[in-house]
Amino acid sequence: MHFFEIGMWVLFLLVSIFFAMHFILPIFLFLIHWLLPKNPERILARYKKVHDHEFDFAAIITAHQDTRFITPLVDSLLKQSYQNFVVYVVADDCNISTLDFTDGRIIVLQPEKSLNAKIKSIRYAIDHYIRKHDALVIFDSDNLAHPTYLQSLNQYFQKGFRVVQTNMLSKNLNTNFAKLDSLGHTYHNFLERQVKMEIGFTSSILGLGLAIDMEIYRAVAFKNELGGFDKKLQIHLTESVPMIAFAKNAIVFDEKVENAAAFEKQRTRWIFTYFEYFKENFHFLMRSISRFNLSRSLLGFSMMRPPMFLTIAASVCCMIISFLVYPVLGWIWAVLFMLYTLNFVLIVATQSQQKGIARGLFLIPSMIFRQFRSLLRIGRAKKNFLKTEHQHVLYIQDVLGKV
Repeated sequence: MHFFEIGMWVLFLLVSIFFAMHFILPIFLFLIHWLLPKNPERILARYKKVHDHEFDFAAIITAHQDTRFITPLVDSLLKQSYQNFVVYVVADDCNISTLDFTDGRIIVLQPEKSLNAKIKSIRYAIDHYIRKHDALVIFDSDNLAHPTYLQSLNQYFQKGFRVVQTNMLSKNLNTNFAKLDSLGHTYHNFLERQVKMEIGFTSSILGLGLAIDMEIYRAVAFKNELGGFDKKLQIHLTESVPMIAFAKNAIVFDEKVENAAAFEKQRTRWIFTYFEYFKENFHFLMRSISRFNLSRSLLGFSMMRPPMFLTIAASVCCMIISFLVYPVLGWIWAVLFMLYTLNFVLIVATQSQQKGIARGLFLIPSMIFRQFRSLLRIGRAKKNFLKTEHQHVLYIQDVLGKV
C-alpha cells in the first residue's frame, strides 16, 4: 500500500507539472518578448537574402456550398501590389453562375462530384494548375487579403523560408462571440507565432493564410480527410524545414463566429481534432526531445496542450487536491493562477491589433461554459464536417479602415 501511495503521489506531481508548465511558459515568453526586437522588418533583416527570384504563387480558395464570399476575396487579390500569381477557386458543390471574372489569372474550378473536404479541394486545385508554381497560399472563401499581402510573402521566400504562416486578423468584431473568437486568437497568435519568430524558433500554423513551397506540400500524407487539416500539416512541415516563419506584416482577414451555435460548433470541431491527433502530437514531441531540438520541442509541447478550458479545469482540480494533501503546493498553484491571469490580460491588452478585442475579457466565463457544451457534443465531429457558417460579405476597402 505504501508503494501504491508513493506511485499515486508521483503521478499527481507529474500531472501537476505538465499543466503548471502551460501556465509558466506564457509568462516566460511574454517577458522575453519585451527584451527582443518587435518590428517585423527588423526581425526579417536578420536573415540573408538568398533569392532575387520573384516567386510565382498559386492562391487556392476553397469554397463549399457558398459562393457569396468568393468575389470579395478575388477582388482583394486583384488589388495586390505584387502581381505574379494565379488564383484557383475550387467551388465544391456550388452554383457558379454568379462567378464571372475577366482576368485570365482567375481560374474557377467546379468538381464533378462533391469533395466535402478542404484537403481534397486543395488537391483538386493542384491537379488543375495552368502552369508550374513555386508555392501555394491557402485561403478560406470568407478571407480577404491586405493589398501588400503577396509582396510581403515574396520577401520571406526570398530570404530562404519555404513555409510562411501569415498574420490573421478579424474581419468582423460586431458581436460578443466574434470578440471572444478574436480574443483567443490574439492570445495564441502572440505566443505560438509572433514570439517564436522573435526568438528564431519555428511557428505554429493555421489552416488558412499559409504559404508553402510546392515540393514540400506534395509530400504530405494525410491521416484522413475529415478535419485536422492543419494538425497533420503542422507535423509534416515542421520536420521538413528548419523553421516555419511568421510574417506579421502579411495580413489576411478572417470572419469570426457571431453566435453561440456557431461558436460551439467550431469548438466541437477543434476539440475533436485535438484528441484525434493526440498520439501523433505526442510522438512528434518525443522525437523532438530525443533529437535535442529545442525549437521543435517547444512547439510539440504546445501541441500537447489541451484546449484552454480543459487545461484550466484540470489545473483547478490539481490546486484543490494540493490544498487537501499539501497546502504549500496549493498556495503555489493559487499564485500561479493569479500570475497567469494577469499575464493573459496583459497579452490581450498590449497585442490586440484591432479595437474592441480586449472587451472580450469580460465574456470569458461564457466562453468556458460554451466550450464545456462543445465537449459534450464531440461525437458529432466524427460523422459531420461541422462547417462554420459565415455571414459578412465585405470588401477589402470596407475592412482596411477598421485596422
